[in-house]
Amino acid sequence: MVMPGEPILLSLYVYAPNKAAPVFFATTYALSASFHVWQCYRYKAFKLIGLHPVCAILFTLGYILRAYSAHDNYVYSLATKKPLFIFIFSQVFIYVCPPLLELANYRILARVFHYIPYLAPLPPTRVMTTFGGLMALVEALNAIGVALSANPSSSSESTQSLGGQLTLAAIGIQLAVIVIFVAMASIFHVRFHQTSLQSRSVSTVLWTLYTSMALIFVRCVYRLVEHMDHTKIKLDDLEALRQLNPLRRYESYFYVFEATLMLLNSLLWNAWHPGRLLPQEVHVFLGRDGREVIGQKTRDDRGMVEKIGHVFTFGILFRQKTTGTGQWQEIGAHSNGERRDTEGDDIALRATGLHP
Repeated sequence: MVMPGEPILLSLYVYAPNKAAPVFFATTYALSASFHVWQCYRYKAFKLIGLHPVCAILFTLGYILRAYSAHDNYVYSLATKKPLFIFIFSQVFIYVCPPLLELANYRILARVFHYIPYLAPLPPTRVMTTFGGLMALVEALNAIGVALSANPSSSSESTQSLGGQLTLAAIGIQLAVIVIFVAMASIFHVRFHQTSLQSRSVSTVLWTLYTSMALIFVRCVYRLVEHMDHTKIKLDDLEALRQLNPLRRYESYFYVFEATLMLLNSLLWNAWHPGRLLPQEVHVFLGRDGREVIGQKTRDDRGMVEKIGHVFTFGILFRQKTTGTGQWQEIGAHSNGERRDTEGDDIALRATGLHP
C-alpha cells in the first residue's frame, strides 16, 4: 500500500490517484448538471445561467476521464500516448470551468444591474463586454498553459515552465477581476440599502454571488500556490518528485480545494437559482417606488450563427444592435401612471408590488 504523499514513478498525477473519489464527483456533477438543465428550462433562463449546466457537464467529463485513469491508466509510457491524452483532456476540462463560472456570475450581476439600472455603477451592457473579454483571455491562457504544463513529454524544461507561467497569469487575472467584481457589487448593494426598496430576491442573488465568488477565489489561491513551484516534473526521478510542492504530491488538496469547492458552487446555484428570483423578461425593471416597470420588448434580429458567435466570444462580438440612449438611463425617473420612453413608446407600470 502506497503511503499518502509518496510519489509513484512515471505517474502522470505524481501519486496513485484515488479510484472512488472521481466516481463520486462525476456522479454528483452529473446530477447537478441535470438539475441545472431542468431549472434553465423551467425558468427560461438559458441565456442568464446557461454556463452552469455547460460547466457541470465538463466537470462530469473531466472526472469520468480521471476515474478511467485511476484504474491503472495513469502510468506514462513512450510506447502509448493514450494515458497521456486522457490525462491532458481531464485536466483541461477541469481547469477551464472556474473562469466560465466566474463569467456566469458577471452575467448574473449584469442582470441585477439591468433590473435596477439607476443604482448600477456601470451600464449593464458594459459588464459583459468588459469582463467577457478578460475571461476570454483567461480561458486562452488556461487552455494553453494546462496543455503545456501537464505534458511530461515536453522537449524542454522551458516549455513546461512556460505552461506554468501562463497558468499563473490566468489565475492572477482571475483574482484581480474577482476583486473588481466584489467592489462593483458592493457599491450597488450599498446604494440598494440606501433606498426604500425592499426586494428579498435581489438581496438573495447578491449574497449568493458573494458566496460563489468567495469559493472561486479560494480555489484560485490554491491553484496560484500550487503553480508557484516552477520545478519541472520529472516522472522518472523519484527523489525529484519527493521535493515537489506538497500540493502536487497530496491528492487530498485537489479534492478539497478544487473538486469540492466547485461542486459547492454548482449546488449553490441549484439552491438559489437566479431564474427563480429575477424576472424572466429582460425588459422588466424595478422602479424607484418598488413597482415593476414593463419596458418595450426589443427585437433580436440576429441570425442563429451570430447568436452562437456572441456566446462563444464571451459577449464581445455579434452584439445585438440597440437604438436611442437606452432605457437603463431613464427607468425610475417617473413611477406614477404611464410614461414615454426615449423613443416615444408607452411603458406601463405593473402595480403588483415587489417581485417575489
